Amino acid sequence: MLHTSVNTDQQDRITWYFYDNLIAEITGDFGYICTDVQCEDAEEKFRNRLKLDNQTGSLTIMNINKTYAGVYKLQIISRTELSEKNFIVAVYGVEGRYIKVLSDESLTLDPGEVKKPNDVMTWYFNDTLIAEITGDQSKICTDDHCDERFRDRLEVNHGTGSLTITNTTLKDFGVYKLLTTSSSISILKSFNVYVQGRRIVSRATIYVAEGDSVNLQTDVETNQQENIRWYFNTRIAEITGDLSYICTDVQCNNGTERFRDRLKLDHQTGSLTITNIRTRDSGLYLLQISSSSGTIFVKYFYVDLIHAVLGGATDEVSVSVMEKDSVTLHTDVKMNQQEKIVWYFNGIRIAVITGDLSYTCTDVQCNEATERFRDRLKLDNQTGSLTIRDIRTTDSGHYDLQFNHTYLSGKLFIVAVTGAPAAQRAEMKTKSVKEGESVTLDPGEIKKTK
Repeated sequence: MLHTSVNTDQQDRITWYFYDNLIAEITGDFGYICTDVQCEDAEEKFRNRLKLDNQTGSLTIMNINKTYAGVYKLQIISRTELSEKNFIVAVYGVEGRYIKVLSDESLTLDPGEVKKPNDVMTWYFNDTLIAEITGDQSKICTDDHCDERFRDRLEVNHGTGSLTITNTTLKDFGVYKLLTTSSSISILKSFNVYVQGRRIVSRATIYVAEGDSVNLQTDVETNQQENIRWYFNTRIAEITGDLSYICTDVQCNNGTERFRDRLKLDHQTGSLTITNIRTRDSGLYLLQISSSSGTIFVKYFYVDLIHAVLGGATDEVSVSVMEKDSVTLHTDVKMNQQEKIVWYFNGIRIAVITGDLSYTCTDVQCNEATERFRDRLKLDNQTGSLTIRDIRTTDSGHYDLQFNHTYLSGKLFIVAVTGAPAAQRAEMKTKSVKEGESVTLDPGEIKKTK
């Protein structure tokens, strides 16, 4: 039904047109009523499908099909004025096309035909004119007419009449209609556009010593986002893009005071700093960033505490190894005497093995975002010793061994990897040996007698 939103008895005449062809008319005193072929000079296009409401003059089209898609014009003549209103009717399930796009992507609505020189192609969004192509000229609605919805994001193709929307947002969801008008016919096509918010997920693991501060970075600018939220089981911090709302800890959730003034939000980036970090602060932190386009960025930070080992309880071992060789870092223990052995490289966990061998991991298995060693690590199931194969200069650094996550035991290996010319490396061999053991250096050839 196409509604007039008036009462018939308050008007002189209500007239309906389909592409400028008279199809229905009613006078305020009901002295004259006609539909379709009953009207003067009208064609028999609708064949008893039209019905006029005598109270309002509203028009109902029954048993509609694609033949009746197009522009209907309502003309109301009262004692004081003449008003007109256009209705663009699209028949869904016949001409309508359903299109799905992710936010931030570009979308092209293609009519699927070549524009003729004299065609006028008009694009509507939810019945609002947004673009028009006449001959070789085109015009796109201004921000005033579009309520700043598209903001220079519309492009038209003069050859095909297609419409491209760049950097789509959730607000671009709706019905787009293309009206193509030539000298002989008008064709209406509709496109049902659904914009789905994009969800981007990433992960990171951060190691920090108890009592230190840790900074969890968003890698964005606050003023380019709608909302930034931080969660640690519950919401612990939030900041809006316009800075109209900012909260941390107990300000976000009454009754929650885990951090007690130890949280700080960066107003420029929304990054979160946790000061004087404690053991109970370790765990999974969730960052959720909502952009104006509808894209949601999600990042998981796993914060793990490195337990500082007390001075006299730590063994420090310096190891020098040639590039491309293998090196084994020995634990000097038996696995069945330990609950867990954990290896760290420059503060990043790279290997774990439990005493009952129920859990073992190396490199990327321990940290999803870390793949430095790429299958070059090997754990000894009997001792938990770590072997690094095909070692590289970038593998130089501190390898920290911890037993059972306790404070009173540990071992630090300072590994220095030195490079050598290819010819020299081919002639050199390296052996790893524990202090107090015997080592045999074999030249690999038979000594000749004089």
